Amino acid sequence: MTRDELVKHYYDILDISAFDDISLNGLQISMSNKEVKKVAFAVDASMDSITVAADEGADLLFVHHGLFWGSPIAISGMHYHRVKKALDNDMGLFACHIPLDAHPLYGNNAQMALRLGMTSYDPFGTFKGKYVGFKGKLPFPMTVAEISRILGFDYEYGLRTICFGKDMVETVGIISGGASGDVRDAIQEDLDCFITGEVEHSDFHLVKESNMNMIAGGHYRSEVFGVKAMMRYTEKELGLESFFIDAETAL
Repeated sequence: MTRDELVKHYYDILDISAFDDISLNGLQISMSNKEVKKVAFAVDASMDSITVAADEGADLLFVHHGLFWGSPIAISGMHYHRVKKALDNDMGLFACHIPLDAHPLYGNNAQMALRLGMTSYDPFGTFKGKYVGFKGKLPFPMTVAEISRILGFDYEYGLRTICFGKDMVETVGIISGGASGDVRDAIQEDLDCFITGEVEHSDFHLVKESNMNMIAGGHYRSEVFGVKAMMRYTEKELGLESFFIDAETAL
């Protein structure tokens, strides 16, 4: 599979053109149109992840958080070193932000729902008119601690919980990353718990006074699910060697 074939495949399966996203989704750094044999996956296009991917011989690095966010940026400083490392190794960078949150199977939110054993879930929470999250009923009632454990959330790595709702959670809304404000949608829909990545200080009293539970598992930890799902898809369905780079931020 060549660069162009793989990029088109990712672009189509993730329905990238359907989303109005500040991220420059798609191929952010190109490489030669060679046969792609190895693909690396990471949450962030940091120097750490780019270096590991290049040193391990990846032809392409697939990330959730890329390098370009809606405005031109000078190729200087740390940005220069990131781009140069990729170019020097003829390694492409493919970024997929909101479309990877929202995908009904491979997305961060759908994957968390599946990890919790939810056999069905409905769209929940919108971003610029498009649903990005999911809501539904757990297979059986769980505590906030049990939900956090199943999802791999840990207080050492960014987990924060606000627990003023039911001891046994039955219904949840899920939107990964920095979606703290969407807890209002969960409250409005009378869900037992809202799961996201980060929590804002201003949401504490809102959650408390609404008798609600909120789990913020850490921005990073809540967004490993989508890239790992795409890694498995790339390896099993496309037959390309793939590996995940865990550049933990604990945030």
